[in-house]
Amino acid sequence: MSEEPGRTTRRFLTPPFRQVHQHLRTSMENLGMTVHVDAVGNLRGLWIPAVAPGKRLILGSHIDTVPDAGAFDGVLGVVLALELVESAKLLELPLSLEVIAFSEEEGARFGFPFIGSRAVAGRFDTSMFANKDGDGISIRKAIENFGLDLEKLEDAVADRQAAGFIEIHIEQGPVLEAEALSVAAVTSIVGQTRLDLKFIGHANHAGTTPMHLRHDAIAAAAEWITKVEALAVKSEGLVATVGKLAVQPNAGNVIPGLAELSLDVRHVHDSVRRAAVDDLVEQAQAIATRRGLLLEWTTKMEEPSVPMDERLTALMTTAIESAGFPVKTMSSGAGHDAMIMAGRMSTAMLFLRSPGGLSHHPDESVREEDVEAALRVGEKFLQRLSAEFG
Repeated sequence: MSEEPGRTTRRFLTPPFRQVHQHLRTSMENLGMTVHVDAVGNLRGLWIPAVAPGKRLILGSHIDTVPDAGAFDGVLGVVLALELVESAKLLELPLSLEVIAFSEEEGARFGFPFIGSRAVAGRFDTSMFANKDGDGISIRKAIENFGLDLEKLEDAVADRQAAGFIEIHIEQGPVLEAEALSVAAVTSIVGQTRLDLKFIGHANHAGTTPMHLRHDAIAAAAEWITKVEALAVKSEGLVATVGKLAVQPNAGNVIPGLAELSLDVRHVHDSVRRAAVDDLVEQAQAIATRRGLLLEWTTKMEEPSVPMDERLTALMTTAIESAGFPVKTMSSGAGHDAMIMAGRMSTAMLFLRSPGGLSHHPDESVREEDVEAALRVGEKFLQRLSAEFG
């Protein structure tokens, strides 16, 4: 179910979404769930027990991917959620369960992430509907082309009285594998800052311009990139990445006049992250000034660190222990739909091991025993949560 043969690429509301929706809808209906697609393409299934229906718990994750992705990021959490609905039915738990397959988390198509969960959490900025993809199609147009009605956007917002939101997700990092553990409860999701920067110099002939008279944009960018790495290396818990670099005019015999870069900075403590970003912008400005260049920068994302709900996380750690696994808690270095949902309701996350610490890559994988562990923990969690309402 991909846009590209031989690779898994499934961006927001592209044609393979209809295949995914149909596949998951069939599974939901077979479980006796009522199913609908909301205004931004989230597929939602609701199971209400026939006897003593209790408060609603929302489970889920996302079904979009980055280009050339792995098979488990996001969608595994949706499939596991459906398995837990089946467990809840067999156990006759007095808990209504809604499973949401979020339509967009990665930001791969429009550079604007969490479209699906923002709508459910009531945090959608409608001005972002004008954002366009590489083909010039806006978010608004993509939604309309998929046959959805933006006038019903308010209907997508979840009830604040829900018992909470639970997301099961692969770790996407090496920690659990390094400690030989299957699962962990997530205590918080790190804050993120994303910037776009431009070093603006002067393009000129590579052979006739002396070194001391150059205003080389890529040389400035290269110097600054080493500063980014150096700051992250010496700062405990900080990660900083320059993931994109575009150069103009991009010719072998021309001094680059423009270098455009991205910056991604993350830390569990917002004060540390913000101080690092300020430091790096100051260093970029100093480099540009010394080299006779201009610096321009814009903030693309500013997301604070998000703690998970303490009560639900405690239930999750208890569930891990009662399922027979060592209790491990950790923060998430990646952003997830859970960080958006936490602004609407009590939220918790369960991680399972990522072999090789590999994700956002076609070799991304999981171990069957870890999937089993996640299901066992999820089952224990549902039993304990149901007991609270009993």
